[in-house]
Amino acid sequence: MPDLRLKSRQWLEDSHGNIIMGEGRQRILELIERTGSINQAAKLMRMSYRAVWGKIKATEEHVNKRIVLTEKRHGSRLTEDGKRLLANYTRLKEECQKADEEIFKNIFSA
Repeated sequence: MPDLRLKSRQWLEDSHGNIIMGEGRQRILELIERTGSINQAAKLMRMSYRAVWGKIKATEEHVNKRIVLTEKRHGSRLTEDGKRLLANYTRLKEECQKADEEIFKNIFSA
């Protein structure tokens, strides 16, 4: 049997199938935290500012909390709720990856 690898992705969506949090939004939040700027995050992701802002606002509406705080003088940063959402999603992905790898090994090493 050829050398196989498992690839999997996780994202959170509402009951209507709207994405609340996924790898793209994770990256947006990480870049805002790193750069202090929604505009810089958008440039690094090769997206428009409007598209990035729309994804942030959509997530905020779904979780009913502000996740990014913007201030003209100080740029942008994650709120405590935003940091928690990012940390929880990152942990979810890591835990799912571990579980997926274990299941994969159990099935395909037999």
